[in-house]
Amino acid sequence: MNPKNPLDSIYFINLPKDFSFSETALKIDPSIPLPAQKKEQDAPGNYDTENLAPEQVLAGILTVLAYDKHNEHLDYYRSIIKQARPNIFKELTEAAILKTKNEDWDFAEELFMTLLGLDPENPGTKLNLALFLDQRAESYRRSGLNEDADAYDNDALSYYNDAMNAEPAIPDAFFNAGFFYLKQHNFHEAKGAFETYVALTADTKDENMDENAEYKLNRAQEILNKIENDNMDNQAFSQAYKLIQSGQEEKGLEEIRKYLSSNPKVWNAWFLCGWGLRKLGRFEDALTAFNQALTCGGDTNSDTYNELAICYLESGELSKAKDALMKALSIAPEDTKIISNLGYLCLKEGDKAQAQKYFTAVLEFDPNDRIAAAELAKLEVQD
Repeated sequence: MNPKNPLDSIYFINLPKDFSFSETALKIDPSIPLPAQKKEQDAPGNYDTENLAPEQVLAGILTVLAYDKHNEHLDYYRSIIKQARPNIFKELTEAAILKTKNEDWDFAEELFMTLLGLDPENPGTKLNLALFLDQRAESYRRSGLNEDADAYDNDALSYYNDAMNAEPAIPDAFFNAGFFYLKQHNFHEAKGAFETYVALTADTKDENMDENAEYKLNRAQEILNKIENDNMDNQAFSQAYKLIQSGQEEKGLEEIRKYLSSNPKVWNAWFLCGWGLRKLGRFEDALTAFNQALTCGGDTNSDTYNELAICYLESGELSKAKDALMKALSIAPEDTKIISNLGYLCLKEGDKAQAQKYFTAVLEFDPNDRIAAAELAKLEVQD
């Protein structure tokens, strides 16, 4: 079923002469029809124009700004909404950020699309939209919706690029893009983003820099030092990640081994090697790589223990798998991947009741998690 078109919720009308948005008189061009939000009780093609409320017109304008980017009257509609609601941009921005924090993704997206309609070139909105898409991708990936996550990552990158190209420069665009690149294991681009952030902000270090700004500057420099010391912007490292992620594990392993030959103490590289081996089903070799990652500094990362546990599960070493998962959970107690794997561990142990509790807990954290929902459905059928 095709999703409903938001523009179907409006109709266009020439306003009555005595219509008023507010106590402040607005200049209305009677030759240009204005969009109005339909009422629930309106029959198709038969709209109550006599009792038209100003809020219906304002809502209609916002819908057009969000979803009809080629409307020839957009500038006129923007002028109307800004005169009628002078604080609308600030109010919508605050609402969009709040909805993002609450992971109300669809509503947040609608608000951001409206903000772009109000001011298409606003760099702050583009940065906020990039952050929204970045977080949405991360949430979808946790839920097992990898294709959707990849699509949102691509959109996020596009808006990060727009924000980083803004004039004057926005330092936070480079800071946040740096972390986006880190998640992509694209250390070369991450390095460039953090270097730019440091260059833009270092001169203000002694000029009343607040605590948060000083933390961010120090954090960026710390990451740069780590990338440089471990030679993580090496092209072999980035290429290995891309290959393994795209299903070309053997080629990816060739690249990461090249890197490890001259950088044998970098835990991320051993992790990447283990990940590729695990995807190939070479669990014993993967265990060796993940344990090497632990000894090189990966013992503070929950993903290392989680991957280790997967290998132990596949090798039938359930006790070791449980130990690894509990260590992972102690580092990241709300990570649904870890909680799901505890559910799988219980299934292998024959404890369906406890498995059900774990999968239910996953859905409490993330109602959209398809994997946990599918496992619960299987358990219910078995009961």
